[in-house]
Amino acid sequence: MKVAAQNLPFSSKYAKAIEWGKLITITGSAQLIIQVIGFLSAIIVIRLLPTKEYALYTLANTMLGTMILLADGGISTGVMSQGGKIWMDREKLGLVIATGLDLRKKFAVGSLIVAVPVLLYLLLHHGAGWLFASLITLSLIPAFFMSLSGTLLEVAPKLKQDIAPLQKIQVGTNILRLVLTGLTIFVFPWAYIAVLASGLPQIWANLQLRKTSYKYARIDQQPDPLIRIEILAFVKRILPGAIYYCASGQITIWLISIFGSTTAVAQVGALGRLVMVLGLFNVLFSTLISPRFARLPNNKRVLMSNYLKIQVLLFVLMALIVLVVWLFPVPILWVLGPSYANLKNEMVLNIAGSCVALIAGSSFSLYTHRGWAIKPIILIPLSIAAIAVCATFINISTLRGILLLNLYVAGFEAAMHVFFSLIMINKVKDPSHVVTE
Repeated sequence: MKVAAQNLPFSSKYAKAIEWGKLITITGSAQLIIQVIGFLSAIIVIRLLPTKEYALYTLANTMLGTMILLADGGISTGVMSQGGKIWMDREKLGLVIATGLDLRKKFAVGSLIVAVPVLLYLLLHHGAGWLFASLITLSLIPAFFMSLSGTLLEVAPKLKQDIAPLQKIQVGTNILRLVLTGLTIFVFPWAYIAVLASGLPQIWANLQLRKTSYKYARIDQQPDPLIRIEILAFVKRILPGAIYYCASGQITIWLISIFGSTTAVAQVGALGRLVMVLGLFNVLFSTLISPRFARLPNNKRVLMSNYLKIQVLLFVLMALIVLVVWLFPVPILWVLGPSYANLKNEMVLNIAGSCVALIAGSSFSLYTHRGWAIKPIILIPLSIAAIAVCATFINISTLRGILLLNLYVAGFEAAMHVFFSLIMINKVKDPSHVVTE
């Protein structure tokens, strides 16, 4: 009996290692396939679209991301935060998700009202013409509305850590996207066709996600007013920051589209495709790490230990990625084609900025999934001040200047989010101070 008792901690650690090994293997292998397929789709678009059309395609995709962020406004994070408290109860979890879906529909209208005029202006500014500008804008609509519900439908499987179905759906979606892109872009090398081919497969994905989600959450319920109040209370705290990140998260594209040339917009978009490799880490993080961090007990030691391990691991991985890109720029740029072969230094700057931004985003994700949020009155003025100071000393009309600005701003935001995370974890009361019977 004593021997068995002594072996319990080891057995527990071994079982946990096996569990993590299976999850990382399933998610990692699926994501590797997804990233390869997504990268092939991106390269087809980069190589076959003329430079001007690819610049328009880049603007459209950037605005799509902004529209989705505006329509979310922190709702998905609020749903994950609320769901993390009652994830074992199918009825209650379904009620939280159903309420989140209802809120998203209302936020979507506001997002369209704000984003569509801005997108039309930028497209016309870069010579699209009214007809093509309208077609590109309309082509975003399917992807926009499908993405709104897609992220919320993933909440239940993520909290339950039923990862395999999610990976199968993502693989299938990307295969459909590659097929549609391949079949259309050869014949119709226009930006709006590429955008439409990229967005339509999400319709199939949402149908599959709804079936998977229903196993763990009864999402076919009416929205709950009390839950709506709780989610909105969180949204009010995070929305100003989310709106700010709509602008700052894509500051490279916004500034180069206003101050730079159409060719520079295409170059930024092409370099952005190389950052897709980081998508593997983003998905692993949002699928395996954030939901588990949301479920952790309110224990300072446990939270701090897990948080520091996550950040150290991310820093080492990101440093390795930047090193590899710096050592082998020529073969990496070759895949983009001859039009972008002279962007060696710019590529390293772009990857470095994206890696630092990923570290910042990871901290933001971790603390918001615990229901914490930096006060907007602190976050936004500090971030704007950092951008203004950096922009004063950098020539933002050049591609290199824009990428340097992006790197500096990402570094500032990473430091701010890490610092805030440590403060909030340190405020958690130690279990030893809690009176128990």
